[in-house]
Amino acid sequence: MTHQITAFARQALAAVRALVVLTIVLGLLYPLLVTAIGQLAFRDQANGSRVSYQGRIVGSSLLGQGFTGPEWFHPRPSAADGYDASVSGGSNLGPANPELLRTVTERRAQVARENGVPESAVPADAVTASGSGLDPHISPEYAAIQVNRVARARGLDPARVAQLVRAHTQGRLLGFLGEPRVNVLELNLALEQLG
Repeated sequence: MTHQITAFARQALAAVRALVVLTIVLGLLYPLLVTAIGQLAFRDQANGSRVSYQGRIVGSSLLGQGFTGPEWFHPRPSAADGYDASVSGGSNLGPANPELLRTVTERRAQVARENGVPESAVPADAVTASGSGLDPHISPEYAAIQVNRVARARGLDPARVAQLVRAHTQGRLLGFLGEPRVNVLELNLALEQLG
């Protein structure tokens, strides 16, 4: 019996030692190492890809936010309750859902009316939310149909605004992944700097 207790005590002590060592290594040292690597090698991304304007943080280049008014480029619609990152997600409505079809039809008419273009010129990203509801990008096509409205509202030459859109258009990742895109926050901040 004493032999069994001694063996049990040794096993229990070994288990406790393993628990302490693994807790220190995996619960403390590993997270500190990963945090240090993130801060040294990927500082911008590790800190949320924050965007500053005139010394204040105004958003993240990774999260969409709402811009209203004719003087701004408008983002994709959001299914995330007004671009609230805490409720990120899509609507889960299928392509044949009557509610989604009605919403898309209404949005297409509104975007066409606001920008003075035919409904057939309104791209899909102008009327549909992304999977997260927080996509910070729009297509160059959606940006292009907004150029005249924004230029008129700001009293700028449309060619200058179109040039700004081209300058803020990002190409495909590695030249073949994804689609060309325009970050709405960065474009609107560039517009603001024009005056």
